[in-house]
Amino acid sequence: MATSLNFFPETSEPKTTHLPDWYSPETRIYSSTYSSISLPTDPFLDVVSFIFSHQHDGVTALIDSSSGYSISYSKLLPLVQSMASGLHHLGVSQGDVVLLLLPNSVHFPIIFFSVLYLGAIVTTMNPLSNMMEVKKQIVDCGVRFAFTLLENVDKLQKLGVHAIGVPENMDLDSEKTGFLSFRKLIGGQFGKAPRPVIRQQDTAAIMYSSGTTGVSKGVVLTHGNFIAMTELFVRFEASQYEYSSSKNVYLAVLPMFHIYGLSLFVVGLLSLGSSIVIMRRFDASELVKVIDDYGVTHFPVVPPILTTLTMRAKHVCENSLQSLKQVSCGAAPLSRKTILDFVQALPHVDFVQGYGMTESTAVGTRGFNNEKHHNYSSIGLLAPNMQAKVVDWNSDSSLPPGFHGELWLRGPAIMQRYINNVEATNMTIDKDGWLRTGDIIAPADLEAVLISHPEILDAAVTSAADEVCGEIPVAFVVRRHGCTLTKGAVIDFVANQVAPYKKVRRVVFTESIPKSAAGKILRKELKSFISSRL
Repeated sequence: MATSLNFFPETSEPKTTHLPDWYSPETRIYSSTYSSISLPTDPFLDVVSFIFSHQHDGVTALIDSSSGYSISYSKLLPLVQSMASGLHHLGVSQGDVVLLLLPNSVHFPIIFFSVLYLGAIVTTMNPLSNMMEVKKQIVDCGVRFAFTLLENVDKLQKLGVHAIGVPENMDLDSEKTGFLSFRKLIGGQFGKAPRPVIRQQDTAAIMYSSGTTGVSKGVVLTHGNFIAMTELFVRFEASQYEYSSSKNVYLAVLPMFHIYGLSLFVVGLLSLGSSIVIMRRFDASELVKVIDDYGVTHFPVVPPILTTLTMRAKHVCENSLQSLKQVSCGAAPLSRKTILDFVQALPHVDFVQGYGMTESTAVGTRGFNNEKHHNYSSIGLLAPNMQAKVVDWNSDSSLPPGFHGELWLRGPAIMQRYINNVEATNMTIDKDGWLRTGDIIAPADLEAVLISHPEILDAAVTSAADEVCGEIPVAFVVRRHGCTLTKGAVIDFVANQVAPYKKVRRVVFTESIPKSAAGKILRKELKSFISSRL
């Protein structure tokens, strides 16, 4: 999700000798300030049973924003069970991998849970992926069945995958015979499917992530990972507020094929009884209307959508967007200006940021504001049951508060492994269970200064070794086309706005900043460039 912490200390020593109680100088481990949450200990608990075991007074579960079609909570589990029966009849069994090559829809959570109900495994993909990418993932994780858009059915069949066309909403157009298989699956004509023995340690999903290298890898997430995510991320956050979660209305624009959207809209929120309004495709022109029409209270976003919402909010009538209680942002860092613009445009809305990864089942940190404390630029505190280290990139030595380095995480939501990639797994998770995130505690303040320059389109900052200072800030800058901005001018521009120890000492002009599909800066690639060229 997002990183926005200070990067360069003023000296080589910690800024204070008084260490906080959430940091252990003996182990050099940072622990959550929240009390630990007791997670289910039954080894034979699956995430479907766990989600539907929670009692709540929620009425409407899923709503299609364009048609208004809705699915009630009372019908949700029966639909999951019906589809599971249909899949069992087709031959889907425990351990089979089922591809969801789909945009957001009210069907997505039903399909996801029906696959897991049988002990089978879900893998997801962006529906805009080309067939070469799809084929690669099919081979990598052994896909046997797929749910996809109607135009992709024949293409997947040619790849040896039994493909089922999925309509955009529950109004199963009888004139389109391509949806006949889907209607039969969800129609409940096959009796009740037998349930296999499913353990928390069994694989539930294979989610593809660029990880710390930029190369896509299959992240193996277990039922236990999703149970931990639900408790430590979704349900814990809900517990921090006084209002009832079953009265909350979430707008689902984030893609459900990504861990951020999947964790919230497909899994966790359904345990709370919240309503989820689903936009099949993000349409900026419809955004305000959807929020107002459905009384949306909570809107999880990524930076580009936040910017769009801010721009729209500046031109709406007085009564628009008044239902919004909270907007949360993740997946990539935000500049201070972007945050300030939003807070000024919608001052009545609580704004928080968070951090997580596919490899941590979206669990990491989460912001929280109350009457006494507001810190909109922070990514928040460690989630319950989570631990962190800040580690020197070169020596792997753990660092105390005040130093900068790579963030490592440990906890019950951390992935099991990368599929078919022992080397990448061993490079990412150490023998003690620490996940090397690849994220450097980031210089968001320097990047915000750089991006504010009228001749700079994009920028990223990392550090480079220096014989005199130890480390110095290096700026990677994308200039606007045709401008004559010099490296010296960039250095002077930053120097006039930051403390001396934060000044940029080197500048690299580049055509683009390397980023993951989620928009996160791939700082390891910047470091590699520096080590090979500078």
